Parts: sequence; structure tokens; C-alpha cells
Amino acid sequence: MRFSKYHALGNDYLVLDPNDSPELPSEADIQTICHRNFGLGSDGILYGPLPSISAEFGLRILNSDGSEAEKSGNGLRIFARYLRDIEKVGTDPFTVETPGGVVTCVVNSDASSITVDMGGVSFDATVIPVNGIEGDVVDKQIELLGSSYTFYAATIGNPHCILPLEEISAEIAHQLGPLIENHPLFPNRTNVQFLKIIDRNTIQIEIWERGSGYTLASGSSSSACGAVAKRMGAVDADITVRMPGGEIQLHIDDDYKVRMTGPATRVGAFVLDPEALV
Repeated sequence: MRFSKYHALGNDYLVLDPNDSPELPSEADIQTICHRNFGLGSDGILYGPLPSISAEFGLRILNSDGSEAEKSGNGLRIFARYLRDIEKVGTDPFTVETPGGVVTCVVNSDASSITVDMGGVSFDATVIPVNGIEGDVVDKQIELLGSSYTFYAATIGNPHCILPLEEISAEIAHQLGPLIENHPLFPNRTNVQFLKIIDRNTIQIEIWERGSGYTLASGSSSSACGAVAKRMGAVDADITVRMPGGEIQLHIDDDYKVRMTGPATRVGAFVLDPEALV
């Protein structure tokens, strides 16, 4: 199988084109392909472009554990960059359908930056979904390791649980992330973010991604955290999101619709030897 590898601020994906592989690899094979020691190494696989009746291109997003994600902001930027690299798109806006909805993408003239209209954020427990809560999941409490934490939950096509904290770290993400990802509150599991407000236009986050673990950057996580910070009344419409891998720019309107702008970097092309999957 042939793959193109990209990263978006350190969040790396392998793009698998259906022209090179008419069938999606099995869950076990995806785990091996994404493994940092036994495979090519990545946070997931982007399978596309696929036919779509709702958009110009279809895309499936697979986590490194073989599960499927509804949406990925970094994955969408990478996929948009891939489409530009294979000359499927130019500088005009185009649409991509994922299981989490249809988005509009624009790649700038030198392909150094990609803007994605991510859609609207909902805090509704039924939509996310979240068990045992009615209405918006805002300023709720969760018990973890004997301590109580305030959390918000949101969806931008995929589920997120956000804990605003005065101080955040990779250690906190590793400690609490797996517990929240698999908490009974979240029937589909959840992505987890730890949010620090820096000022009216800047937030900082640490990320634990559902199905991939600790992650250096995430577009959908940035979008969800930006919307939560705005819902808290802590930030304005234009926000810089700082992550271990770098920064993303957001614009969030009063209806919590998010426009995300950031880079996607080509790493290289790879051919996986069948021996790796034996």
C-alpha cells in the first residue's frame, strides 16, 4: 500500500487514496500501520477522496486504534493539502463530507495555510451525546480520582469534554484523559481537552484524543475549546489556540460557528511492505 504522510502541528496522518487501495485496511492492520515501531507511525489514516452526494469529496478518518472518527480539523487540513498536491483543487473553496458533516475548505496560494469552516458547536447533551444530563452540558461536575472538576461538553461533529483549569500540563492529560475518554457519561467515548485562558484572544490547551491518546495538536479540539471559552465569556471572536505542536487561529461567531486556519506539512511518500502486516 502507498501512503502520503503529513502532519498538522505534529498531529500526523497517513493519507490512503482509494486509487491505491480500493478496500480500507482491517482494524488490526490499521493498528499495525499506525504503530510507531511496527508500522509507518501516525495518529491515524485519512481514506479518500471518496464519492459523495453532499460534497465534492468524501473522507473517512480512522484513529490509530482502528476506530472511526466523525471529524478531525487537522485531518481535514491535511486532506485539503493532499488534494492540492495531487491537483484536485486550486485556490477556490471546495467541500468535503465526513461522517461529522460537510465542511468548506480553502488552501491559500502557496499551500502554507488552510482554512476550514468547521461548522457550529452544540452543547446539547442529546446531540453530543452525554448520559444523565438534560439540556446544555455547561459548568457541570465530574468526579475523578477523588477530586471534583468542572467540565463542559460539546460537539462540532465529534464529541469533546473540556476541563477549564488554572494550570494545565501533559502530565494532567495523561493522568485524566483516559479516565474521561472512557467515562460512563460518554456512550461513544469522547475527546478530552484541558483548557487554560491566557487573555481575551488567547487560550492554551492540552489534548487527549479518543482512539489516539495524547496528541500535540487538534483542530476539532481547538474549535471545541474556543467555543467553550466564548460560552464562558472569557474570550472574544478571534482566538489564537496554543498547543504543544503550535498554534491555530479561530474565528467564532455568536452562533458558535467556527472558522479554523492553520498549516499542514507534507512529510513524504511511503510504500508499506506486505511483510509488515503478516
